[in-house]
Amino acid sequence: MRTRRRDFMKTGGALVVGLTLRDSLFAQAPSAAAARSLDLKQVDTWLAIHADSTATIYIGFAELGQGASTALLQVAAEELDLDMNQVKSVQLDTNVTPNQGGTYSSAAINRGSPQIRAAAAEARQGLLQLASRKLETPVDRLSVSKGVVSVVGNANRSVKYGELVGDKPFNLAVTGTAPVKTPSQYRLVGAPIARNDIPDKVSAQHVYMQNVRVPGMLHGRVVRPRGQSAYGAGAKIVSIDEASIRGIEGARVARRGDFIGIVAENEWDAVRAAQQLQITWETKPALPGNDRMYEQMRSDQTQDRVVLERGNVATAFSNAPHVVTQIGRGPYHAHAAFSPNCAVADVKPDSALVISTTQDIYGTRTSLAGVLGMPAEQVQVRYQEGASNYGHGCQDDVAQAAAIMSQLAGRPVRVQFMRWDEHGWDNYGPAHLGEVRVAADAEGRIVAYEYQGWQHNWSTVETSAQLTGTPAAEREGSAAQQVSPLNLGSMYDVANVKLVNHRVPGMGYLKGAWLRSPLDLSFSFASEQAIDGLAYILKMDPYSFRQRNIQDARWLGVLDAVAQASKWSPRPAASKLSKAKTVTGRGIGVGTHLASYGAAVAEMEVNRETGRIVAKHMYGAIDAGLAVNPGNIENQISGQLVQTVSRMLKEEVTFNRTNVTSLDWNTYPILRFDECPVVTPIVVQRLNERSTGAGEEVMAGAAAAIANAFFDATGVRMQEFPMTPKRVLAALSKRRQS
Repeated sequence: MRTRRRDFMKTGGALVVGLTLRDSLFAQAPSAAAARSLDLKQVDTWLAIHADSTATIYIGFAELGQGASTALLQVAAEELDLDMNQVKSVQLDTNVTPNQGGTYSSAAINRGSPQIRAAAAEARQGLLQLASRKLETPVDRLSVSKGVVSVVGNANRSVKYGELVGDKPFNLAVTGTAPVKTPSQYRLVGAPIARNDIPDKVSAQHVYMQNVRVPGMLHGRVVRPRGQSAYGAGAKIVSIDEASIRGIEGARVARRGDFIGIVAENEWDAVRAAQQLQITWETKPALPGNDRMYEQMRSDQTQDRVVLERGNVATAFSNAPHVVTQIGRGPYHAHAAFSPNCAVADVKPDSALVISTTQDIYGTRTSLAGVLGMPAEQVQVRYQEGASNYGHGCQDDVAQAAAIMSQLAGRPVRVQFMRWDEHGWDNYGPAHLGEVRVAADAEGRIVAYEYQGWQHNWSTVETSAQLTGTPAAEREGSAAQQVSPLNLGSMYDVANVKLVNHRVPGMGYLKGAWLRSPLDLSFSFASEQAIDGLAYILKMDPYSFRQRNIQDARWLGVLDAVAQASKWSPRPAASKLSKAKTVTGRGIGVGTHLASYGAAVAEMEVNRETGRIVAKHMYGAIDAGLAVNPGNIENQISGQLVQTVSRMLKEEVTFNRTNVTSLDWNTYPILRFDECPVVTPIVVQRLNERSTGAGEEVMAGAAAAIANAFFDATGVRMQEFPMTPKRVLAALSKRRQS
């Protein structure tokens, strides 16, 4: 049951939220830890068994609120035959935890669980061999429960893990040959075990990045123009008057090139000095502005590549009786962390410790080493959870800013961005222009599918580094930043397909990077509306039309699961149009990110007079293979559905020719609590399939379902999101005039 905030306030008297900018020590960060050997081919890199038969599991993925720190312990405990209260993990740290890659693209379970499963299985096999010698019994006559190895049929003959190897190294290689458990043997994996990070969070004991304090530190703020310009343009200083902050005792400028920071003993002094500093920035009209962005992307000189081609698309379209085209325009989206990003750095001449919310501690260590001009081995990066934002937001930028200021000041420095820094200098989720054409025969079979997509390259140099003199550069070629074979038509049985990627140079646009399900909302917004359009022409129910054209059992599995959960009743879309002030509609869609399978149903309400859309109920189903913790995936689906509604109806980064103009929650609105839909998450469990991740795989289908629900309610197709009241009224007016 949802509780409205004002109803909660009535029952609770008063809720007081306090904010201080003084130096209360909410948390003392420990000093730098000595590096341990981290050979991924050694069991000791992954786990340690202690004298009390408990285990520490060294996990290389960040806990972002997705529950990975619990699920990966389930995997380890399962293979080690330990209970959940016998396993723990430690803070992510380049000196302590293994490099498993960044925590993005639903990687924690997808990539992480096989590594941890293999290491734990190897450790268990080694422990059984030690126990076999100790108990003078063959391994196949031994059983394990809660870290106690017993002789089968004689429980009195036993030995504990802690007695075998407690607090001593295994010195054992991970060969990959140790037997792992089969799904029929699971007792922990596949169970919705409560997350281990929740108790401290709900009791306010959890230490977030913004609460970290270290002895002797200064407070810092960055000084930049309000809102970024084109990525390649950066920001150039014309003049600066350091004397303008002389009246603020202890505040001073930390400058390197065009990077400007303020450090002070007191945080409020740093805040007001950063605002008071008189500085003039070079201003040039280097951006296309919102109104010309898609036109410029379409007309730019692009690098074109046929991502996938099979059959003969041209012939299939020319012979097909039913053809639908659809344009889709998707904006930049901000990560928009609820609390602006923060980092603490302590840089010395021959070492550096940086505490950050980065989702890739090893990648951040490499970039920090470049900024600081020291070997990566001398840089230690420790992860501290913050206001997670699922993607590459300002985490690394603020870490670099803190490191630069600490190096200049010669003391530890804590830097927190202001709201206008966070919103205005983000690495935005990319904008996209898509053009899709699909065709069907008279029997309702899809015979041709073509998609043309335009998006620019992503940025690879953080603003802090760029301002100190590192040239801007672009990231090219990753699967997440181009037209997706998996997400565009692959779920349908189509003989003739052509997907073309038009890569736009990124220097004349805003900084871009991965954000939860990047590009996928745009892909499915266009693609799945076109699929729905074919069903409409054929006077077929959208769900039934998809069933007819999907052969893959796993795509059918999520489609059927979400339809059943929503009690879908077959009928053609837009068959119950009304002239009432408020009309309702429902839509269905399928889609994914880079793995797994997703489907969604949206039930929407549209006010035809105001143009306001309300999401009443969202249903989402994910098949991510083996769901290690189905409860975590249900939570993930719920979050994805709410975030998709927000991005489809409200969120859009605005900018003019010179800079970004959406710098706060008014100019970048998000879904409010009282606008949240009811959500129904569905997990399609596949115990015998590998785990493929579930962090972003239902958002594409949800975006499509929202667009299709709007058509069902109004008979109008939208070509651009967010579907704001202004755009809705314009589309409805255009239909009335046609």
